[in-house]
Amino acid sequence: MVFYLHGFRSSPRSFKARLLQDYFQSIDQADKFLCPQLPVSPKEAMQLARKLCSSIDASELVLIGSSLGGYYATALAEELSCKAVLLNPAITPARDLQKHIGTQKAWHTNEQVDFRPEYVDELTPFEMLKISQPERYFLVAATGDEVLDWQQMVKHYPGARHKIIQGSDHGLSDFKNYMDEIIEFCAH
Repeated sequence: MVFYLHGFRSSPRSFKARLLQDYFQSIDQADKFLCPQLPVSPKEAMQLARKLCSSIDASELVLIGSSLGGYYATALAEELSCKAVLLNPAITPARDLQKHIGTQKAWHTNEQVDFRPEYVDELTPFEMLKISQPERYFLVAATGDEVLDWQQMVKHYPGARHKIIQGSDHGLSDFKNYMDEIIEFCAH
């Protein structure tokens, strides 16, 4: 089972989520891919993710997390001892999201996202200062990420498999070029 956790202000409608969903449908395994809409509240997002993961054997579960979803995926992978693919993951979202407190437009819909001050504090319990089993992680980091520091990502996941993309952007607009490698990691 591949469980995709989208980023801040994102959704299951993101192009990465849709590309993965299309892939699993194309191999007649649509039931092996899960990408729910995560609540804005980090506490509620993690509660939902834990609930959805609770019936899946950790040896059969791979988390794919993008940006803030990568932060959540890291916390869940440590908690559940499962594999995780991290796509330009947030490392310090409690600091980075301070400037996003308030109402903002969601990326893929016309909906408004209300990011409250207390949500910053909700992020802290999920912070992982160190990963315990680097072999369970695959970091995909773009040097052209305009939002987060790719070098901080590399330092945070020592010993993990790394794919450092020269250029690209935070959303990994060239994600399709790396899907085969990601799928291969998920399958083994």
